[in-house]
Amino acid sequence: MKNDLSNVLHIDLSQKRFWTEDRSELFNEMIGGSGVAIKLLEEECPKGADPLGPENPIVFAVGPFTGLYPIASKTVAMFKSPLTGNLGESHCGGRSAIAVRLAGYGAIVIKGSSETPIYLSIHDDKVRFRDASVIWHMANSATVGRILREKEAGSGIRSIMRIGRAGENLVSYASVVTETYRHFGRLGLGAVFGSKHLKAIVISGKRSIPVSDMKGYREIYKEIFQLLSSAEMRKYHELGTSMNVIPLNELGALPTRNLQVSRFELAEAISGETFEKKYLGRRVACSHCPVACIHLAALREAYESEPYFYKTEMISYDYELIYALGSMLGISTPEALLRLMDEVEILGLDAMSTGVALSWATEAQQKGIISTKETNGLKLNWNDEQAYSKAIKYIAAQTNDFFKALGKGVAYASSIYGGKEFALSFGGNEMPGYHTGPATHLGFLIGSRHSHLDGAGYSIDQKAITKNSKLTSEEIIDRIVEEEAWRQILSSLVVCFFARGVFKPELISRGFKTIGREISEENLETTGVKILKNKYRFKIREGFSINNLEIPERILQTATPFGNLSREMISEGLKMAELKLGST
Repeated sequence: MKNDLSNVLHIDLSQKRFWTEDRSELFNEMIGGSGVAIKLLEEECPKGADPLGPENPIVFAVGPFTGLYPIASKTVAMFKSPLTGNLGESHCGGRSAIAVRLAGYGAIVIKGSSETPIYLSIHDDKVRFRDASVIWHMANSATVGRILREKEAGSGIRSIMRIGRAGENLVSYASVVTETYRHFGRLGLGAVFGSKHLKAIVISGKRSIPVSDMKGYREIYKEIFQLLSSAEMRKYHELGTSMNVIPLNELGALPTRNLQVSRFELAEAISGETFEKKYLGRRVACSHCPVACIHLAALREAYESEPYFYKTEMISYDYELIYALGSMLGISTPEALLRLMDEVEILGLDAMSTGVALSWATEAQQKGIISTKETNGLKLNWNDEQAYSKAIKYIAAQTNDFFKALGKGVAYASSIYGGKEFALSFGGNEMPGYHTGPATHLGFLIGSRHSHLDGAGYSIDQKAITKNSKLTSEEIIDRIVEEEAWRQILSSLVVCFFARGVFKPELISRGFKTIGREISEENLETTGVKILKNKYRFKIREGFSINNLEIPERILQTATPFGNLSREMISEGLKMAELKLGST
């Protein structure tokens, strides 16, 4: 089998069979990544499919620049989300994209469900269905990774994706961990793995990728590399996204204690600057990336039973983890915050949904909506690391009806127990860490993933703050939709969004030419709109409607840098979005 991006590997877990299909026409039309994945999801996922049923497919896709140009190193996963009941899309770095491409595939589609626990071993054109009974009830995802590293071939070039206890127990926001520090984090891919009795996937390949114009390729590669090594990109290497903590706090845009307030009085203690000065152990990079934005803290602690012996844990941190498990829970020390991050990592949970769920539960208990009867005797208080650590374990283990409900997200839990007015959920997905203004929250509501990574509304707000201007609802929606349409191109190339200022239409068009494809700048823009339209078509097919979206009441109660938002402005924005996306 030649290395061709157009190869789609199909795997049927129920029948233990696999086959490869040439989908040249699909990759030619939709580029790769998100563009290809949404079309495959439409084809393979029956309307109304149970997200945790065997008919829900898992689609992985990479792009034409993967393995060729720097930072085109994300893998897109698409599935029907058990958290929202609609489109699930998650992106992951590490080695996953390179491993898929060098194994000879542009996409992988996994369907069905195994009767017994298994993991997939994919090395080039060989696919094996391995017994995973021994590692199935292994709670620690890191331990699972160590075992598979020893057992499987491909050291140094392979990717190991695996789930922890949360995925096995079908927590709706369970993640899939890859290479220990990277994740398919949001929207519950881990639960879909668990529903299929799929504990892990190991994938590697040794194929080469042809280039039609080697001289032109080298020139563009050098240009991209130099741009990625610029002072503008260095901020991601030095502090990473944790640099956002202090500026957002100063703006009054850092969600704190379930967004009861938007400033955290102890923000400096858990800021990126503090982590870098006192805890930074090393920086690492995804494959084929010169930026190295992954920051690992070294946490040195004594063993409980042997106080004179110490262990050092390397724990990945970034802004979203600091927000969700830090300011949202009132956690005031880096050590406590790192231990909570490590717990979430081990059990395979999405940190953002976990933090928002626990902050809602804390406020609900303080308001008397729930009691210690529901929480297994836990008294949840802000800045109580031990109580939160136990609660995280209870969510992953699904110990009782309350933690089962909490494991389905705050929208579901609040529909059962009350407290909907302070349940921070957008379209069923928990709130990211930005309370910057109207564009932020309209973007969360209408985005295809209900994510800050969709239309970057937080960036629109921050620019408006800097210019001391106020945008109309129409201007906001226009900018959000335009940005999200363009991001479909970046995620179809599987380029990291940190490099969005580098990979501009003109450079992308030239990059295609060296690998034997002609794609104009105009064609890129129209394709981005088409991909976004395809996503909304799938979402609408599965019951999504902008008219049914609701803004959490707490968002309107807590001031942003623009002051308090009005329900009328949000409603006007949603009407504009309906018109805009209806004509997309």
